[in-house]
Amino acid sequence: MAQPIEAVVFDMDGLMFNTEDLYDLVCDEILLRRGKQFSLELKLQMMGRKAEDAWNILRRECDVSDPWQFLQTEADRIFEKLLPEKIEKLPGLDQVLDAIEQRGLPKAVATSSRRAFAERAIGHFGLLERFEFLLTGEDVSQAKPHPEIYWRAAAKLGTSCPQLLVFEDSFNGSKAAATAGAVTVAIPGSHSTSLDFSHATHRVASLADPLILSLLK
Repeated sequence: MAQPIEAVVFDMDGLMFNTEDLYDLVCDEILLRRGKQFSLELKLQMMGRKAEDAWNILRRECDVSDPWQFLQTEADRIFEKLLPEKIEKLPGLDQVLDAIEQRGLPKAVATSSRRAFAERAIGHFGLLERFEFLLTGEDVSQAKPHPEIYWRAAAKLGTSCPQLLVFEDSFNGSKAAATAGAVTVAIPGSHSTSLDFSHATHRVASLADPLILSLLK
């Protein structure tokens, strides 16, 4: 028998906001400056991983010699211009947040992004105060698809992973949540819709799917 949901955790990029689309623009620009091309295959390898791991994948696959920290600084400068104009909330986010709060469930964010970027993105919409805490790739030693970030989230929320409801858009992220034992809802975007999410408990098209509200009742 399934255990009742006691807490909820959101991924951020591509789940709450369209930041995965912004990452495409950033990586396109970074590689264009080096006479190279960003691809969907490369994006899928990088998705859901913390910054150091993601940039090192790009360096290896595209034969880029710059240190990952240099690439991160370059990306930050590009993001700084893009984010205020291009960032958008994804469909269903506000309704799901309202439903969670109506049930009185605690909620958090667990993202592979760096804390500075995550706080800026979430803060752009005034949503930081609606979450108990924010876990980032800087808070764990093992990045997604390792389940560490969800083990930590469950512990900080005072519950067990089987009573944790997790929303994820990437293969690596949903694999991390499922491996941790959480009730995992995969919400793949256009970039990852062709991947196998059979490890997830549920798969839906967006946060606006009625199934999600039914899980919160």
